[in-house]
Amino acid sequence: MSHSALNALEATGKTCPSLAPASALRRIYHVETGPSRASGTRQGLWVAVFVYLLFAISDLILIPDVAQTAIFARFVVGAASLAILEVLFLAKAGARTVEATSAAAIVAGYLFWLLPAMETEAVTSIRLYMIFGTIFMMGANLFFIFPFILSVITSVVVLAILLISMVAMFSNEPIYMMTFGLFYVSCFIFTSYVNWKLNEERYNVFLNALEAAHQHREAEKRGIALERLSNTDYLTGMENRRAVDKRLRDYWNDWQTEGKAFAAILVDVDFFKKYNDFYGHQAGDRCLILVANILSETLKPLNASVGRYGGEEFIVLSRVTGRDQVMALGEIIRSAVEGLHLVHDQRRDGQAFVTVSVGASYTRPQSGPKLERIINEADRALYSAKANGRNCIRLFNPNDPLTSDDNENIAATLRMAIKNDLVHLVYQPIQNLKTGRVEAVESLMRMKMIDGTPLSPAQFIPVAERTGAILDLGLWAIRRACTEVLATGVAPMASVNVSAIQLKSRGFALAVSTILEETGVSGSQLAFEITEGIDMEGQSDVIRCITDLQALGIRIWLDDFGTGFAGLSWLRLFPFDTVKIDRSFLQDARRPAGRAMLEDIIRLIRNRGLKILIEGLETADHVELMHELGIELGQGYYLGRPVPIDEVRIKAFPRLASVSGR
Repeated sequence: MSHSALNALEATGKTCPSLAPASALRRIYHVETGPSRASGTRQGLWVAVFVYLLFAISDLILIPDVAQTAIFARFVVGAASLAILEVLFLAKAGARTVEATSAAAIVAGYLFWLLPAMETEAVTSIRLYMIFGTIFMMGANLFFIFPFILSVITSVVVLAILLISMVAMFSNEPIYMMTFGLFYVSCFIFTSYVNWKLNEERYNVFLNALEAAHQHREAEKRGIALERLSNTDYLTGMENRRAVDKRLRDYWNDWQTEGKAFAAILVDVDFFKKYNDFYGHQAGDRCLILVANILSETLKPLNASVGRYGGEEFIVLSRVTGRDQVMALGEIIRSAVEGLHLVHDQRRDGQAFVTVSVGASYTRPQSGPKLERIINEADRALYSAKANGRNCIRLFNPNDPLTSDDNENIAATLRMAIKNDLVHLVYQPIQNLKTGRVEAVESLMRMKMIDGTPLSPAQFIPVAERTGAILDLGLWAIRRACTEVLATGVAPMASVNVSAIQLKSRGFALAVSTILEETGVSGSQLAFEITEGIDMEGQSDVIRCITDLQALGIRIWLDDFGTGFAGLSWLRLFPFDTVKIDRSFLQDARRPAGRAMLEDIIRLIRNRGLKILIEGLETADHVELMHELGIELGQGYYLGRPVPIDEVRIKAFPRLASVSGR
């Protein structure tokens, strides 16, 4: 089915074939099938002429006295028909013209053979020979793919020629005339009926193909829309982290294969949390949108791409030739945002407007073989920019202590964290929003320095992953959750976050199996939360590990879905038990656009047959919204904050039935 048929359908004002007018569908059918009908008619006429000329042998046998004239007539009609046909094809005539010409050739072939044949003295032979006239009628109705009306007209003319010839030759034989006449009329009726059914069947096949093509196009559109959704930041409309990561890999491959240098520039809105807390989330969203717009407008003429990398952080990728160009681009970014003059009087650094800190790195011979290094360098440069007063640009410098590979204090603390009880778990309830009962708890790791200074997971988890300390910490967290919560029956299920480093580690599944056996906990009581940030494409070792974990009965949950990393690829590649929708989608869920976005994501997950858990429920309105959307599982401060094990009691967690009024 060609696209022109669908375009013609859309031109009628209807995109669905079942809604289009019948007359319009007929026109589309004739236009679309025209080339194939013309080609089929051409082939058919060549075969018909060949068979027509073969019947010259029958002329020699049955009507030898007029055979020479009859055969001459055959060759004249056959040659003339084919010549006219080929001229029409050279002139690119339409299907209707080709079909009409072939129909005329059928009539001419019958008439110009019959005229000399009627002069024969072999009356007995011609009386029987005339039965072959039905071949012309069957040819018009069954052999060719003529439209029904043209087939009927052709058959009627053949029938009329026969009846006239019989009257002329056998008027004194009424029995013969009646017998042959009835035979021809029956043949006309039957073959015409079959032709009508065949034409209707061809038309119905066309309609089915048109409907299938329409559905395929609609599916493609939905696929494109979902792909665009998966690559677009829901708030700013620019590329999200998933799209940026793909573009970054393309840049990196060009650097590796063709030596095309590029810069990765991280842009962070200064004191955004203070801005968000003081002016409100809507003003915070508006601030990010304005920053995103000015970055896009400023960088587009420079052939640089920009995307949202998470929270208040943006990333810029650009082809560069050296250090000076990177610094100049960073200054363009910094001054463009400063030029917005967005009021931010909650700062404590003497400035009253929104600004950004810029950290950059660019490809050099010392960049190393791994793509992650350039982002890590840009991140450390950004840290240096913040440490140097913000609203400035810093280019990665390996000799700058603020951009050292790891924070030595945190790294050193991690090495002794388990032995010195510097880490512990807190547990946050996951409630069934219909029954109000706690169905599980999420295990969250907390850590402090030796002097008691608390560290956020955002501080120590990246260092733990870079140094490999996450392997021991991860197994410790799993064992602690099994011991404190599951083995004691405090909660029916516990979830633990696992990282890509753990999933890639050899023997991880075996170590988990050992923990389950030693603690006497069933695998079905444990769930592992895997962040959407892990790139699953090509990660066969990760997939194999997850499969082994599932074999132990462990539930696999997809965490942070919708933040724009690789969630759609995950859903396509692996059967999860539960999908956790990121809290960010609740921010504007009461607005039509925000709610529509959330409903689209929920519908997508439900179509995969997966459970849905929405995190970040912080108000009664959030809970009410979950009831409206039919969500069963929820998690958030409104339902229960993360607390240490000595405070974890099922009865201590608030029941949703009592707080929602349901």
